[in-house]
Amino acid sequence: MRRAQNHRTMTLILLAATSNPMNNRPKTGGIKEIARALGISIGTVDRVLHNRPGVSLKTKARVLGMAEQMGYKPNLAAVALKLNRRIEIAVVLPKQISHFFDPLRAGIRAAADATVGMDVKVTFHEYPRMGQGDIELLEARLKDRCDGIIFTPGNPRKLDPIIHRLTAQGTAMLCVASDAPASRRIGLVSAHAYTSGALAAELLAHKLTRKTYVATITGELTTLDHAEKLRGFAATLAMLAPHLSLLPAVESHERPKEAYRQTMALLHGETKPQGLYISTANSIPVLQALEEEGLLGKIQVITTDLFQELVPLIETGKILATLYQRPFTQGKVAFESLLTYLLEEKKTSPMIRLAPHIIFRSNLPLFTDRLDDITDPEGS
Repeated sequence: MRRAQNHRTMTLILLAATSNPMNNRPKTGGIKEIARALGISIGTVDRVLHNRPGVSLKTKARVLGMAEQMGYKPNLAAVALKLNRRIEIAVVLPKQISHFFDPLRAGIRAAADATVGMDVKVTFHEYPRMGQGDIELLEARLKDRCDGIIFTPGNPRKLDPIIHRLTAQGTAMLCVASDAPASRRIGLVSAHAYTSGALAAELLAHKLTRKTYVATITGELTTLDHAEKLRGFAATLAMLAPHLSLLPAVESHERPKEAYRQTMALLHGETKPQGLYISTANSIPVLQALEEEGLLGKIQVITTDLFQELVPLIETGKILATLYQRPFTQGKVAFESLLTYLLEEKKTSPMIRLAPHIIFRSNLPLFTDRLDDITDPEGS
């Protein structure tokens, strides 16, 4: 009975991994389509969407509900033209890990290139790695007085004071890839970190059916994204796989040499894991250590994101699966969300968490066609 139930659950996971999310999206529409769907005048819809008086609360609720259902978005070019001013946006991101942050930057550039008819200036600023040089670069933006900043908070507590200073002078701060929830940031665009950890735990639970140990290798647990992945992983293991014992998390601090050294220490320890979840894209040194010890393909490994070095390892079954955080889409959506926020008369905080994609050997070809470009393998 349990084997049949496990088979059905795994089938659902596979279907979720290979299904096309576009099929579930509602049809989009403009003011005319909303008016036609509700059987009311275009003028009434226009007044509601632009927050003008003269419409009953009941009608307003109907219009706003249909607009949300149809995925209505205002014509930002027309709004920007009406405001008659330049929008200046700064992007402050780490150089490492390039596997993740290069496609994220590419998504921002793609969204910026699509702002036809708008006067938008975007500047990119890089610091070495998470937690090293980010405060200084953000402080330097104080003199720029830009309209908005897209950034990834490494250690939110250390960044809170500079976020406060920037927002106090009118700069809209938008987090991407990780969050600083206690700060005055306007919103967040990221993959759903807790769900990523939960998926990794459920996959290992299906592969490891006997009592054994599993481990996680992360970046920095002060980074909320990494902490949430660990929380989702641990909670799901406790619920679905009590026969799997979780070893203390290994923090690599996003340094390749440290990741390699700590992996070796883990593999040579008294308690050896049979399952490993690498919750950071900095997985190459970990995989190198496993290869040198002859354990790659013997230990069940789940990685994060997708880049060329992972492809042959997934194809040969040495990696069970990778959890793709969709960095290109994160960058694209982050830019669009910040621009919308800056142009909206009525400010709403964007809080967008994207569903991670599970990539197995079976659906890998759907994602690898465009890997040579620094773009999104989804083709977004």
